Amino acid sequence: MTIRVFIDGAVGTTGLEIRERLDGRDGIEQIILSDKDRKDAAKREDALNSADFVILCLPDDAARDAVEMIKAAKVRVIDASSAHRVADGWSYGFPELEPGQAAQIAEAARVSNPGCYPTGFLALVRPLIRAGLVPHDHPLTVNAVSGYSGGGKSMIAEFEDAGAPDHTDTAFRNYGLNLAHKHVPEMTKHARIVHPPIFQPAVARTYRGMLVEVPLPLQAFTRRPSLDAIENALREAYKDSPIVRVLPGDVATVRIEEDAGTDRLSLRVFGNPETGQARLVATLDNLGKGAAGAAVQNLNIMAGVARDGAKQLGGRARCPAFLFARDEEEVLCTRRRGDAEAVSRRAAVPSTTTLARVLPLTRHGRKSRTQISAPPRLRVDHSLPSSHRAAATLREHGLHRSARRLSPVSPGNHCHRP
Repeated sequence: MTIRVFIDGAVGTTGLEIRERLDGRDGIEQIILSDKDRKDAAKREDALNSADFVILCLPDDAARDAVEMIKAAKVRVIDASSAHRVADGWSYGFPELEPGQAAQIAEAARVSNPGCYPTGFLALVRPLIRAGLVPHDHPLTVNAVSGYSGGGKSMIAEFEDAGAPDHTDTAFRNYGLNLAHKHVPEMTKHARIVHPPIFQPAVARTYRGMLVEVPLPLQAFTRRPSLDAIENALREAYKDSPIVRVLPGDVATVRIEEDAGTDRLSLRVFGNPETGQARLVATLDNLGKGAAGAAVQNLNIMAGVARDGAKQLGGRARCPAFLFARDEEEVLCTRRRGDAEAVSRRAAVPSTTTLARVLPLTRHGRKSRTQISAPPRLRVDHSLPSSHRAAATLREHGLHRSARRLSPVSPGNHCHRP
């Protein structure tokens, strides 16, 4: 059976990623409006009501308006904005969060995609609250940093366009200093805690990636749980998930790019057993499990489409600095300066998109089922916008035929903002 899907807001960063993930998938027909028709209210309303599934990648008010325009009872909605994350009548689209959550999503007519920051926060704390290891009335703190793509068109321009009015050369900046970020009600409700957490978000000079951290004074809790007890509770909660993984806390550092370019959500427990203090750390891609990947995962569940492992969320996440080889974990990494290098999916994610040099892909000495052969130096058309150069250069040299298609990223309206 073929399902019809309409992405309302498909020209934004998240909308484009969702569209690419659905391109070419058997059993899915996308309803795509031209630029002109997108601005035609009647044609947009017709698309909203003729689809089986609508995915909203819009600002909050526009998302609410779109829902009002849907009159057909058969239409099921996934809203990637924050408009309905704490609204009555909407299921929360985080299938790993609670036992039975995926089953609820499967039957829901209205599903609200989680926010990127809440995804990391909730994955860390909700199992511990549920197990009674962390008191539900403990005042929690969450520190988090995102890649700048989370801010949509305006923030991408700030970081990438030297001619933008608000251009910045900063490496890192915090915001939300009034402690009234729109993600806080979502965190509070779905963690099922008494007090809103003190949320301290920031943005770093990397296109995508996210690191979320929750410190815990374990010695102050009634049960005084050990670090092992905390880690074991997380492992038990996500033992059946192909997407959420709990890793040992035996590394000296954790990078924001840890899971960038993937649909993974990785959790770690660090701490000092002598002092009874813990640092819980989550890494994810703000556009993967934090946005587009989660939307496609919810669509798969609602449509009854079985997707597992690396394909659970509809394919690997797209990044303007990455070209993923088909069926391989290797990536082609592009940098503004210097040479590109073949690296594993755990490698650092560059924050820029200019293709300078391409090296053949390898699998660390092992044969790769798919390799990209390329001349040692590629001609780059610098007259194109930076977000289009990589794709244009690859097309010119015929590399698009031997690798997964790389579409230029449009810095359009983004449906989630840090």
